[in-house]
Amino acid sequence: MAASFEELLAREGLAWMGQNTTHLDPPQEVVEAIERSVRDREFQVYAPPAGFEELRRLVADDIGLPGSEVWMTDGAVAGLYHLCMTLAPRISRVITTDPGWPWPGRFLGRTGIPVHAPGVYENPSRTLTAAQVASVIEPGSLLYLIDPLNPLGSRYTRAELEAIVKLARETGSLIVHDCTYRHFATGHSLVAELYPEGTFTTYSFSKWLGLAGLRLGAVIAKPEVLEALTVVPANPLGAGIVGQRAAIAGLRVRGPWLEQLRGVNRANIERVERVVAETGFGDVVVSPSHGNFLAVDIAATGLHSEAVCDALLADDIFIRPGTYQSPGFGERFVKVSTSVPPEWVERFAASWASLAERTGVPA
Repeated sequence: MAASFEELLAREGLAWMGQNTTHLDPPQEVVEAIERSVRDREFQVYAPPAGFEELRRLVADDIGLPGSEVWMTDGAVAGLYHLCMTLAPRISRVITTDPGWPWPGRFLGRTGIPVHAPGVYENPSRTLTAAQVASVIEPGSLLYLIDPLNPLGSRYTRAELEAIVKLARETGSLIVHDCTYRHFATGHSLVAELYPEGTFTTYSFSKWLGLAGLRLGAVIAKPEVLEALTVVPANPLGAGIVGQRAAIAGLRVRGPWLEQLRGVNRANIERVERVVAETGFGDVVVSPSHGNFLAVDIAATGLHSEAVCDALLADDIFIRPGTYQSPGFGERFVKVSTSVPPEWVERFAASWASLAERTGVPA
């Protein structure tokens, strides 16, 4: 049985490389904002229901949708849950991907709504194609597009999104564009620019700013679109005030912080790619990855992805088996998070290099 998160948290010295969370030293301004908020005992009061006005404006500007309405949520997943449950009566089916992030499909699946997750692992683009969408879409569908795609690191081109948007518009369907990993991508396009009347964009502070434990995210849309969610919000007393103060501080210094973060992340991805290539143990699925993670296909080794993860965990390195995010392909790959200290990546590289010997499988 896999170790629980509580057990992993209690494991001293663990290299946390399985959840795409950022573990670099945060900007000093963020730390000071947290300390100041706690010192002022702001945790004893509620935040504004939709979030601080400055934060909402900064988020809209950061993602590239100025003038849009922003609703701050208790983590991006809480916003997704509320979105799914609120819109469920008007949704005919859910279209997502395998691999992908399973929770929106699970949320809506509990209501009896059919969930379709076409396989994208073997697509040349490693993304959902318009042809796959066309084969299952019907009026009133909800398309959940993770972009860049967790866990593979692929991203949609603007032309690919335009083809999918055409189908959504023709069928009166909605699109949730999950932009959790946009800050790590190059050449990223926004569905909301192509289909503003039918798009919800989700945003997270867990990855690029490393605020996973503070649970803060956002849903962004045109005011008349977002109103469907905010007229009866899931968090009428506001998202956590300490996290909002930290997020404001981070957005004020986003330029230099992102330059540093992307540099470390890219170097770490290149180091992981090198050790995979040098050992011949597995193949990187998407290169270069557009996320703060990459997937390694280990099918040729004959090992199950969970066995590979168990072997690394013995060296106090936590990576994720594909089975968490892919019922169809999960045995074939593992996911490695890379917005972490370089020394963790060196530990990973040493463990991976000896993996064939430790598992009895020649590279």
